[in-house]
Amino acid sequence: MNGKALMLICASVMLSSLAQVVLKLGMSRPGMRGPFESFAATLWAFGSNPVLLGGMAMYGLGALAWLGVLARMEVSAAYPFAGLGFVVTMALGFLVFGEALTAPRVLGTAMIVAGVVLVARSA
Repeated sequence: MNGKALMLICASVMLSSLAQVVLKLGMSRPGMRGPFESFAATLWAFGSNPVLLGGMAMYGLGALAWLGVLARMEVSAAYPFAGLGFVVTMALGFLVFGEALTAPRVLGTAMIVAGVVLVARSA
């Protein structure tokens, strides 16, 4: 794996994880929790929420970075790195929202990281 691919992987994972947090913030705003009356009302609620739009933009940028990864690596070697998003998202959930870091969550995330390391070493 070359440095450019690693940089793009990190960018994609970070953008996707940050997008999760921003989308959660956007959906936590008043008026975003209940069911929507119609498709048009749903589109208006989403489209008029700048926080949600920012989260979607982050996802889009993360997808563009991921396309750069796929252009440089085998998909079977690249895709396990997407699992690193679990680590970043769990940490951001703890830091931003005060979500619990329970032993099963931490252990499960550590197992994902171990799998990513094994795959990275085999590439």
